[in-house]
Amino acid sequence: MTNSPIIEDEIVDMAALLDSGGAPEPRSLRRGEVVEGVVMGTERDGVLVDLVDIGSKSEGIIPLNEMHSIGADPASKLAVGEKVLVYIVQPETNEGQVLLSIDRARGEQGWRILQQRFEDGDIFEGEVTGYNKGGLLANVEGVNAFIPMSQVVGAKPGTDGTSSLAEQVGRTLRLKVIEINRRRNRAILSERAALQEWRSEQKDRLLDELHEGEIRTGRITSIRNFGVFVDLGGADGLAHLSELSWDRNVNPEERFHVGDEVKVYVMKVDQENKKIALSIRRAAPEQWQDLIAKYTVGDVVPGVVTKLVAFGAFTRLPGPVEGLVHVSELVDRRINHPQEVVEEGDIVPLKIVRIEHDRHRLGLSLRDARAEAEQRGWMFDDQGRIMQVPEDAREAFPDEIRIIDQRLAGRREEQANRAAAPRREEYSSDQRDSGGADMPRRERDDEPPLTAFAAAMQQAQERQQAEGSTSTEEADSAGETAATEETATTEETATTEEE
Repeated sequence: MTNSPIIEDEIVDMAALLDSGGAPEPRSLRRGEVVEGVVMGTERDGVLVDLVDIGSKSEGIIPLNEMHSIGADPASKLAVGEKVLVYIVQPETNEGQVLLSIDRARGEQGWRILQQRFEDGDIFEGEVTGYNKGGLLANVEGVNAFIPMSQVVGAKPGTDGTSSLAEQVGRTLRLKVIEINRRRNRAILSERAALQEWRSEQKDRLLDELHEGEIRTGRITSIRNFGVFVDLGGADGLAHLSELSWDRNVNPEERFHVGDEVKVYVMKVDQENKKIALSIRRAAPEQWQDLIAKYTVGDVVPGVVTKLVAFGAFTRLPGPVEGLVHVSELVDRRINHPQEVVEEGDIVPLKIVRIEHDRHRLGLSLRDARAEAEQRGWMFDDQGRIMQVPEDAREAFPDEIRIIDQRLAGRREEQANRAAAPRREEYSSDQRDSGGADMPRRERDDEPPLTAFAAAMQQAQERQQAEGSTSTEEADSAGETAATEETATTEETATTEEE
Protein backbone atom coordinates (compact mmCIF):
# COMPACT_ATOMS: atom_id res chain seq x y z
CA MET A 1 0.00 0.00 0.00
CA THR A 2 1.42 3.30 -1.00
CA ASN A 3 1.28 6.36 1.38
CA SER A 4 -0.66 9.25 0.06
CA PRO A 5 1.23 12.43 -0.83
CA ILE A 6 -0.71 14.41 1.81
CA ILE A 7 0.40 12.19 4.72
CA GLU A 8 3.98 12.23 3.58
CA ASP A 9 3.92 16.03 3.45
CA GLU A 10 2.61 16.22 7.07
CA ILE A 11 5.38 13.92 8.31
CA VAL A 12 7.97 16.02 6.55
CA ASP A 13 6.51 19.24 7.99
CA MET A 14 6.50 17.87 11.54
CA ALA A 15 10.08 16.79 11.21
CA ALA A 16 11.03 20.16 9.91
CA LEU A 17 9.25 21.75 12.83
CA LEU A 18 11.12 19.66 15.36
CA ASP A 19 14.42 20.38 13.62
CA SER A 20 13.76 24.09 13.66
CA GLY A 21 13.16 24.15 17.45
CA GLY A 22 9.60 25.55 17.13
CA ALA A 23 8.36 23.58 20.16
CA PRO A 24 9.82 24.63 23.55
CA GLU A 25 11.80 22.09 25.45
CA PRO A 26 10.45 21.13 28.87
CA ARG A 27 12.44 22.53 31.81
CA SER A 28 12.16 22.60 35.59
CA LEU A 29 10.98 25.63 37.55
CA ARG A 30 13.17 27.40 40.11
CA ARG A 31 12.15 29.59 43.00
CA GLY A 32 12.60 33.25 42.23
CA GLU A 33 12.07 32.98 38.49
CA VAL A 34 9.74 35.40 36.73
CA VAL A 35 7.76 33.73 33.93
CA GLU A 36 4.76 34.49 31.77
CA GLY A 37 1.38 32.83 32.24
CA VAL A 38 -2.16 33.01 30.93
CA VAL A 39 -5.15 33.47 33.27
CA MET A 40 -7.38 30.40 33.14
CA GLY A 41 -9.99 31.32 35.73
CA THR A 42 -10.73 32.30 39.33
CA GLU A 43 -11.17 29.99 42.28
CA ARG A 44 -11.94 30.54 45.93
CA ASP A 45 -8.27 30.55 46.94
CA GLY A 46 -6.96 32.61 44.06
CA VAL A 47 -6.45 32.84 40.31
CA LEU A 48 -5.40 29.87 38.14
CA VAL A 49 -2.63 30.51 35.62
CA ASP A 50 -1.39 28.32 32.77
CA LEU A 51 2.40 28.54 32.61
CA VAL A 52 3.03 28.32 28.87
CA ASP A 53 6.60 29.50 29.07
CA ILE A 54 8.17 26.41 30.63
CA GLY A 55 7.91 23.96 27.73
CA SER A 56 5.10 21.85 29.12
CA LYS A 57 1.63 22.62 30.26
CA SER A 58 1.66 23.33 33.98
CA GLU A 59 -0.86 25.13 36.17
CA GLY A 60 -0.08 27.53 38.92
CA ILE A 61 -2.17 29.47 41.43
CA ILE A 62 -1.82 33.07 42.56
CA PRO A 63 -3.24 33.52 46.11
CA LEU A 64 -5.26 36.67 46.72
CA ASN A 65 -2.64 37.95 49.15
CA GLU A 66 -0.01 37.83 46.39
CA MET A 67 -1.74 40.25 44.04
CA HIS A 68 -2.26 43.43 46.10
CA SER A 69 -0.32 45.40 43.52
CA ILE A 70 -3.28 45.14 41.15
CA GLY A 71 -5.50 47.03 43.60
CA ALA A 72 -8.57 46.34 45.70
CA ASP A 73 -10.51 43.16 44.77
CA PRO A 74 -7.65 42.03 42.50
CA ALA A 75 -9.29 38.80 41.24
CA SER A 76 -11.97 40.84 39.49
CA LYS A 77 -9.33 42.77 37.56
CA LEU A 78 -7.82 39.74 35.81
CA ALA A 79 -9.67 38.48 32.73
CA VAL A 80 -9.53 34.92 31.40
CA GLY A 81 -6.95 34.71 28.63
CA GLU A 82 -4.99 37.71 29.90
CA LYS A 83 -1.21 37.32 30.05
CA VAL A 84 0.55 38.10 33.32
CA LEU A 85 4.11 38.01 34.64
CA VAL A 86 4.40 35.91 37.80
CA TYR A 87 7.08 35.12 40.37
CA ILE A 88 7.75 31.45 41.26
CA VAL A 89 7.29 31.27 45.03
CA GLN A 90 7.23 27.44 45.24
CA PRO A 91 7.81 25.18 42.20
CA GLU A 92 5.35 22.58 43.47
CA THR A 93 2.84 22.48 46.30
CA ASN A 94 1.27 19.44 47.97
CA GLU A 95 -1.59 19.77 45.51
CA GLY A 96 0.83 19.59 42.61
CA GLN A 97 0.43 23.24 41.66
CA VAL A 98 2.99 25.98 41.27
CA LEU A 99 2.64 28.75 43.88
CA LEU A 100 2.88 32.11 42.12
CA SER A 101 2.97 35.80 43.01
CA ILE A 102 2.21 38.87 40.94
CA ASP A 103 3.34 41.21 43.72
CA ARG A 104 6.82 39.74 43.94
CA ALA A 105 7.22 39.73 40.19
CA ARG A 106 6.62 43.44 40.19
CA GLY A 107 8.39 44.05 43.50
CA GLU A 108 12.03 44.31 42.48
CA GLN A 109 11.28 46.57 39.60
CA GLY A 110 8.85 48.51 41.81
CA TRP A 111 11.49 49.32 44.44
CA ARG A 112 13.70 50.80 41.76
CA ILE A 113 10.80 52.89 40.44
CA LEU A 114 9.87 54.16 43.94
CA GLN A 115 13.48 55.05 44.68
CA GLN A 116 13.62 57.11 41.51
CA ARG A 117 10.33 58.85 42.35
CA PHE A 118 11.62 59.64 45.84
CA GLU A 119 14.77 61.21 44.45
CA ASP A 120 12.88 63.19 41.82
CA GLY A 121 10.02 64.21 44.15
CA ASP A 122 7.45 62.95 41.67
CA ILE A 123 3.73 62.81 42.37
CA PHE A 124 1.90 59.69 41.22
CA GLU A 125 -1.39 57.89 41.69
CA GLY A 126 -1.94 54.77 43.75
CA GLU A 127 -4.94 52.73 44.83
CA VAL A 128 -5.71 52.05 48.50
CA THR A 129 -5.75 48.30 49.11
CA GLY A 130 -6.40 48.19 52.86
CA TYR A 131 -6.07 49.92 56.21
CA ASN A 132 -5.09 49.42 59.84
CA LYS A 133 -5.38 51.51 62.99
CA GLY A 134 -2.37 53.59 61.97
CA GLY A 135 -3.33 54.52 58.43
CA LEU A 136 -3.85 53.22 54.89
CA LEU A 137 -2.13 50.48 52.89
CA ALA A 138 -1.30 50.82 49.20
CA ASN A 139 0.58 48.72 46.69
CA VAL A 140 2.60 50.75 44.24
CA GLU A 141 4.45 48.98 41.43
CA GLY A 142 4.30 45.76 43.44
CA VAL A 143 5.68 47.32 46.63
CA ASN A 144 3.51 47.31 49.74
CA ALA A 145 3.60 50.85 51.09
CA PHE A 146 2.08 52.60 54.11
CA ILE A 147 0.27 55.97 54.35
CA PRO A 148 0.20 57.20 58.01
CA MET A 149 -3.00 58.72 59.35
CA SER A 150 -1.32 62.12 59.62
CA GLN A 151 -0.61 62.02 55.89
CA VAL A 152 -4.18 61.16 54.86
CA VAL A 153 -6.38 64.11 53.87
CA GLY A 154 -9.82 64.25 55.47
CA ALA A 155 -9.89 60.82 57.13
CA LYS A 156 -10.06 60.57 60.94
CA PRO A 157 -11.05 57.73 63.31
CA GLY A 158 -14.73 57.66 64.22
CA THR A 159 -15.85 58.39 67.80
CA ASP A 160 -18.11 55.32 67.82
CA GLY A 161 -15.24 52.90 67.32
CA THR A 162 -15.62 52.73 63.55
CA SER A 163 -12.96 53.96 61.19
CA SER A 164 -13.51 56.28 58.25
CA LEU A 165 -10.37 54.75 56.77
CA ALA A 166 -12.44 51.79 55.62
CA GLU A 167 -14.22 54.12 53.21
CA GLN A 168 -10.89 54.91 51.56
CA VAL A 169 -10.28 51.35 50.36
CA GLY A 170 -10.50 51.22 46.58
CA ARG A 171 -9.94 54.94 46.12
CA THR A 172 -7.16 56.26 43.91
CA LEU A 173 -5.05 58.89 45.68
CA ARG A 174 -2.35 61.29 44.62
CA LEU A 175 0.75 60.19 46.54
CA LYS A 176 4.35 61.13 47.13
CA VAL A 177 7.21 59.05 48.58
CA ILE A 178 8.45 60.70 51.78
CA GLU A 179 10.60 57.80 53.07
CA ILE A 180 12.05 54.63 51.50
CA ASN A 181 14.35 51.91 52.86
CA ARG A 182 14.78 48.82 50.70
CA ARG A 183 16.73 46.79 53.30
CA ARG A 184 13.98 47.23 55.90
CA ASN A 185 11.29 46.78 53.26
CA ARG A 186 9.89 50.18 54.25
CA ALA A 187 8.09 52.64 51.93
CA ILE A 188 6.15 55.58 53.43
CA LEU A 189 3.81 57.63 51.25
CA SER A 190 1.92 60.91 51.82
CA GLU A 191 -1.32 62.09 50.30
CA ARG A 192 -1.10 65.44 52.12
CA ALA A 193 2.33 66.36 50.73
CA ALA A 194 1.30 65.29 47.24
CA LEU A 195 -1.91 67.31 47.40
CA GLN A 196 -0.16 70.44 48.67
CA GLU A 197 2.46 70.26 45.95
CA TRP A 198 -0.09 69.44 43.29
CA ARG A 199 -2.34 72.35 44.32
CA SER A 200 0.65 74.68 44.35
CA GLU A 201 1.49 73.67 40.80
CA GLN A 202 -2.14 74.03 39.76
CA LYS A 203 -2.32 77.46 41.38
CA ASP A 204 0.73 78.66 39.48
CA ARG A 205 -0.83 77.35 36.28
CA LEU A 206 -4.17 79.00 37.04
CA LEU A 207 -2.54 82.32 37.89
CA ASP A 208 -0.97 82.30 34.44
CA GLU A 209 -4.20 81.26 32.71
CA LEU A 210 -6.74 83.43 34.54
CA HIS A 211 -7.67 86.86 33.24
CA GLU A 212 -9.59 89.53 35.07
CA GLY A 213 -13.15 89.83 33.84
CA GLU A 214 -13.67 86.23 32.75
CA ILE A 215 -16.29 83.91 34.21
CA ARG A 216 -15.32 80.45 35.48
CA THR A 217 -17.14 77.54 37.05
CA GLY A 218 -15.88 76.28 40.40
CA ARG A 219 -16.88 74.31 43.46
CA ILE A 220 -17.27 75.69 46.99
CA THR A 221 -14.66 74.20 49.31
CA SER A 222 -15.08 76.31 52.45
CA ILE A 223 -17.55 78.81 53.93
CA ARG A 224 -16.45 81.50 56.39
CA ASN A 225 -18.20 84.50 57.94
CA PHE A 226 -16.15 86.80 55.70
CA GLY A 227 -16.78 84.96 52.42
CA VAL A 228 -16.65 81.75 50.41
CA PHE A 229 -13.65 79.86 48.98
CA VAL A 230 -14.15 78.39 45.51
CA ASP A 231 -11.93 75.76 43.87
CA LEU A 232 -11.27 76.65 40.24
CA GLY A 233 -9.49 73.41 39.43
CA GLY A 234 -6.60 72.97 41.84
CA ALA A 235 -6.50 76.47 43.34
CA ASP A 236 -8.95 78.34 45.58
CA GLY A 237 -10.14 81.89 45.13
CA LEU A 238 -12.06 84.01 47.66
CA ALA A 239 -15.46 85.54 47.01
CA HIS A 240 -15.75 88.20 49.73
CA LEU A 241 -18.97 88.60 51.70
CA SER A 242 -19.81 91.77 49.76
CA GLU A 243 -19.47 89.87 46.45
CA LEU A 244 -21.75 86.93 47.23
CA SER A 245 -25.08 88.51 46.33
CA TRP A 246 -26.61 91.81 45.29
CA ASP A 247 -28.17 91.69 48.74
CA ARG A 248 -25.32 92.58 51.09
CA ASN A 249 -27.16 91.16 54.11
CA VAL A 250 -27.01 87.59 52.83
CA ASN A 251 -25.78 84.95 55.28
CA PRO A 252 -23.21 82.79 53.44
CA GLU A 253 -23.91 79.70 55.56
CA GLU A 254 -27.62 79.88 54.72
CA ARG A 255 -27.14 80.66 51.03
CA PHE A 256 -24.31 78.26 50.10
CA HIS A 257 -23.10 74.76 50.95
CA VAL A 258 -19.72 73.04 50.62
CA GLY A 259 -19.66 71.17 47.31
CA ASP A 260 -22.03 73.55 45.51
CA GLU A 261 -21.05 74.33 41.94
CA VAL A 262 -21.12 78.07 41.23
CA LYS A 263 -20.16 80.48 38.50
CA VAL A 264 -17.68 83.16 39.54
CA TYR A 265 -16.40 86.38 38.02
CA VAL A 266 -12.62 86.86 38.23
CA MET A 267 -12.12 90.29 39.80
CA LYS A 268 -8.37 90.31 40.43
CA VAL A 269 -5.38 88.01 39.98
CA ASP A 270 -2.49 88.81 42.35
CA GLN A 271 0.56 87.07 40.89
CA GLU A 272 2.90 88.29 43.62
CA ASN A 273 0.84 87.12 46.61
CA LYS A 274 -0.78 84.24 44.67
CA LYS A 275 -4.32 85.33 45.51
CA ILE A 276 -7.46 85.23 43.39
CA ALA A 277 -10.38 87.58 44.12
CA LEU A 278 -13.74 86.32 42.89
CA SER A 279 -17.33 87.55 42.73
CA ILE A 280 -20.42 85.36 42.59
CA ARG A 281 -22.88 88.19 42.16
CA ARG A 282 -21.05 89.73 39.19
CA ALA A 283 -21.20 86.40 37.41
CA ALA A 284 -24.98 86.92 37.22
CA PRO A 285 -25.43 90.58 36.15
CA GLU A 286 -28.94 89.85 34.90
CA GLN A 287 -30.05 89.55 38.52
CA TRP A 288 -29.07 93.16 39.14
CA GLN A 289 -30.89 94.30 36.02
CA ASP A 290 -34.03 92.52 37.21
CA LEU A 291 -33.79 94.15 40.63
CA ILE A 292 -33.25 97.65 39.28
CA ALA A 293 -35.90 97.44 36.56
CA LYS A 294 -38.63 98.98 38.77
CA TYR A 295 -36.59 102.10 39.61
CA THR A 296 -35.96 105.23 37.52
CA VAL A 297 -33.84 108.33 38.06
CA GLY A 298 -35.75 110.86 40.17
CA ASP A 299 -37.68 108.35 42.26
CA VAL A 300 -37.80 108.98 46.02
CA VAL A 301 -37.76 105.68 47.88
CA PRO A 302 -37.01 104.50 51.43
CA GLY A 303 -33.73 102.78 52.22
CA VAL A 304 -31.82 101.28 55.14
CA VAL A 305 -28.29 102.41 55.96
CA THR A 306 -26.15 99.24 55.91
CA LYS A 307 -22.63 100.59 56.25
CA LEU A 308 -20.89 103.88 56.96
CA VAL A 309 -17.56 104.80 55.40
CA ALA A 310 -15.63 108.03 55.32
CA PHE A 311 -16.88 108.94 51.83
CA GLY A 312 -20.55 108.11 52.33
CA ALA A 313 -23.24 105.66 53.41
CA PHE A 314 -24.22 102.41 51.68
CA THR A 315 -27.98 101.92 51.73
CA ARG A 316 -30.26 99.08 50.74
CA LEU A 317 -33.46 99.75 48.82
CA PRO A 318 -36.46 97.39 48.76
CA GLY A 319 -35.79 94.59 46.33
CA PRO A 320 -33.11 94.35 47.60
CA VAL A 321 -30.56 96.44 45.74
CA GLU A 322 -27.81 98.59 47.23
CA GLY A 323 -26.52 102.04 46.36
CA LEU A 324 -24.23 104.74 47.74
CA VAL A 325 -25.14 108.09 49.29
CA HIS A 326 -22.00 110.21 48.94
CA VAL A 327 -21.10 112.26 51.99
CA SER A 328 -21.86 115.44 50.01
CA GLU A 329 -25.40 114.15 49.34
CA LEU A 330 -26.44 113.76 52.98
CA VAL A 331 -27.12 117.37 54.10
CA ASP A 332 -26.65 120.91 52.80
CA ARG A 333 -23.89 121.76 55.25
CA ARG A 334 -20.33 120.43 55.21
CA ILE A 335 -19.72 117.43 57.49
CA ASN A 336 -16.61 115.42 58.31
CA HIS A 337 -18.26 111.99 58.51
CA PRO A 338 -21.67 110.51 57.63
CA GLN A 339 -22.20 109.50 61.27
CA GLU A 340 -22.98 113.17 62.03
CA VAL A 341 -26.28 112.69 60.17
CA VAL A 342 -27.10 108.97 59.92
CA GLU A 343 -26.38 105.72 61.76
CA GLU A 344 -26.24 102.15 60.52
CA GLY A 345 -29.78 100.79 60.61
CA ASP A 346 -31.46 104.16 60.00
CA ILE A 347 -34.40 104.17 57.58
CA VAL A 348 -34.09 107.25 55.38
CA PRO A 349 -35.74 108.71 52.25
CA LEU A 350 -33.49 108.66 49.18
CA LYS A 351 -33.66 110.14 45.72
CA ILE A 352 -32.17 108.11 42.85
CA VAL A 353 -29.83 110.52 41.07
CA ARG A 354 -27.87 108.04 38.93
CA ILE A 355 -28.16 104.46 37.59
CA GLU A 356 -24.97 102.99 36.10
CA HIS A 357 -26.09 99.82 34.31
CA ASP A 358 -22.62 98.90 33.04
CA ARG A 359 -21.00 99.18 36.48
CA HIS A 360 -24.05 97.97 38.47
CA ARG A 361 -24.10 101.08 40.66
CA LEU A 362 -26.75 103.36 42.10
CA GLY A 363 -26.15 106.99 43.05
CA LEU A 364 -28.49 108.19 45.83
CA SER A 365 -29.13 111.48 47.66
CA LEU A 366 -30.72 112.16 51.05
CA ARG A 367 -30.29 115.91 50.66
CA ASP A 368 -32.30 116.12 47.43
CA ALA A 369 -35.04 113.84 48.78
CA ARG A 370 -35.77 115.89 51.91
CA ALA A 371 -38.28 118.39 50.48
CA GLU A 372 -40.49 115.72 48.92
CA ALA A 373 -40.00 113.40 51.91
CA GLU A 374 -41.33 116.01 54.37
CA GLN A 375 -44.50 116.26 52.31
CA ARG A 376 -44.90 112.47 52.64
CA GLY A 377 -44.64 112.49 56.43
CA TRP A 378 -40.92 112.20 57.10
CA MET A 379 -39.62 114.44 59.90
CA PHE A 380 -36.06 115.69 60.50
CA ASP A 381 -34.34 117.54 63.36
CA ASP A 382 -32.22 120.66 62.98
CA GLN A 383 -29.13 118.51 62.30
CA GLY A 384 -30.79 116.64 59.43
CA ARG A 385 -31.34 113.38 61.33
CA ILE A 386 -34.51 111.35 60.85
CA MET A 387 -37.10 111.89 63.61
CA GLN A 388 -40.17 110.19 62.13
CA VAL A 389 -40.72 107.45 59.52
CA PRO A 390 -44.05 107.35 57.63
CA GLU A 391 -46.17 104.24 57.45
CA ASP A 392 -45.30 103.20 53.88
CA ALA A 393 -41.57 103.16 54.72
CA ARG A 394 -42.26 101.19 57.90
CA GLU A 395 -44.06 98.52 55.87
CA ALA A 396 -41.14 98.28 53.44
CA PHE A 397 -38.73 97.40 56.27
CA PRO A 398 -40.73 95.61 58.99
CA ASP A 399 -37.67 93.95 60.59
CA GLU A 400 -35.59 97.10 60.83
CA ILE A 401 -38.38 99.32 62.17
CA ARG A 402 -38.31 97.69 65.60
CA ILE A 403 -34.77 98.90 66.16
CA ILE A 404 -35.25 102.33 64.61
CA ASP A 405 -38.30 103.10 66.81
CA GLN A 406 -36.15 102.90 69.94
CA ARG A 407 -33.52 105.09 68.31
CA LEU A 408 -36.10 107.70 67.23
CA ALA A 409 -37.54 107.83 70.76
CA GLY A 410 -34.07 108.60 72.10
CA ARG A 411 -33.57 111.33 69.52
CA ARG A 412 -36.91 112.96 70.38
CA GLU A 413 -36.01 112.95 74.07
CA GLU A 414 -32.63 114.47 73.27
CA GLN A 415 -34.31 117.18 71.18
CA ALA A 416 -36.76 117.94 73.99
CA ASN A 417 -33.89 118.32 76.46
CA ARG A 418 -32.10 120.71 74.12
CA ALA A 419 -35.27 122.78 73.75
CA ALA A 420 -35.78 122.92 77.54
CA ALA A 421 -32.20 124.01 78.27
CA PRO A 422 -32.72 127.74 77.38
CA ARG A 423 -35.82 127.94 79.61
CA ARG A 424 -33.92 126.51 82.56
CA GLU A 425 -31.12 129.05 82.03
CA GLU A 426 -33.69 131.89 81.89
CA TYR A 427 -35.33 130.71 85.14
CA SER A 428 -31.95 130.50 86.83
CA SER A 429 -31.14 134.05 85.74
CA ASP A 430 -34.42 135.36 87.16
CA GLN A 431 -33.67 133.71 90.50
CA ARG A 432 -30.28 135.41 90.64
CA ASP A 433 -31.81 138.79 89.82
CA SER A 434 -34.41 138.41 92.62
CA GLY A 435 -31.72 137.76 95.20
CA GLY A 436 -32.43 134.07 95.60
CA ALA A 437 -34.16 134.54 99.01
CA ASP A 438 -35.91 131.22 98.99
CA MET A 439 -33.11 129.13 97.49
CA PRO A 440 -29.42 128.73 98.42
CA ARG A 441 -27.18 129.80 95.57
CA ARG A 442 -23.84 128.37 94.45
CA GLU A 443 -20.87 130.72 94.68
CA ARG A 444 -19.64 129.77 91.18
CA ASP A 445 -21.45 128.31 88.19
CA ASP A 446 -18.85 125.59 87.83
CA GLU A 447 -19.44 124.33 91.40
CA PRO A 448 -21.41 121.07 91.75
CA PRO A 449 -25.06 121.39 92.88
CA LEU A 450 -25.75 121.16 96.66
CA THR A 451 -27.41 118.13 98.14
CA ALA A 452 -30.52 118.61 100.30
CA PHE A 453 -28.52 118.14 103.53
CA ALA A 454 -25.79 120.56 102.45
CA ALA A 455 -28.38 123.16 101.47
CA ALA A 456 -30.07 122.90 104.89
CA MET A 457 -26.73 123.34 106.66
CA GLN A 458 -25.94 126.39 104.58
CA GLN A 459 -29.30 127.98 105.39
CA ALA A 460 -28.76 127.35 109.14
CA GLN A 461 -25.33 128.98 109.00
CA GLU A 462 -26.76 132.01 107.19
CA ARG A 463 -29.50 132.37 109.84
CA GLN A 464 -26.94 132.20 112.69
CA GLN A 465 -24.85 134.83 111.01
CA ALA A 466 -27.91 137.04 110.56
CA GLU A 467 -28.91 136.65 114.26
CA GLY A 468 -25.37 137.43 115.43
CA SER A 469 -25.32 140.60 113.38
CA THR A 470 -28.65 141.75 114.87
CA SER A 471 -27.42 141.22 118.46
CA THR A 472 -24.33 143.30 117.83
CA GLU A 473 -26.36 146.17 116.42
CA GLU A 474 -28.70 146.11 119.48
CA ALA A 475 -25.72 146.16 121.88
CA ASP A 476 -24.16 149.08 120.08
CA SER A 477 -27.45 151.01 120.22
CA ALA A 478 -27.85 150.31 123.95
CA GLY A 479 -24.35 151.54 124.60
CA GLU A 480 -24.94 154.74 122.71
CA THR A 481 -28.17 155.36 124.70
CA ALA A 482 -26.48 154.77 128.04
CA ALA A 483 -23.65 157.10 127.15
CA THR A 484 -26.06 159.84 126.13
CA GLU A 485 -28.06 159.49 129.36
CA GLU A 486 -24.88 159.58 131.44
CA THR A 487 -23.68 162.74 129.70
CA ALA A 488 -26.99 164.45 130.25
CA THR A 489 -27.00 163.57 133.98
CA THR A 490 -23.50 164.90 134.46
CA GLU A 491 -24.30 168.18 132.75
CA GLU A 492 -27.42 168.56 134.85
CA THR A 493 -25.50 168.02 138.14
CA ALA A 494 -22.86 170.52 137.18
CA THR A 495 -25.46 173.17 136.45
CA THR A 496 -27.09 172.67 139.87
CA GLU A 497 -23.84 173.06 141.73
CA GLU A 498 -23.06 176.29 139.97
CA GLU A 499 -26.40 177.70 140.95
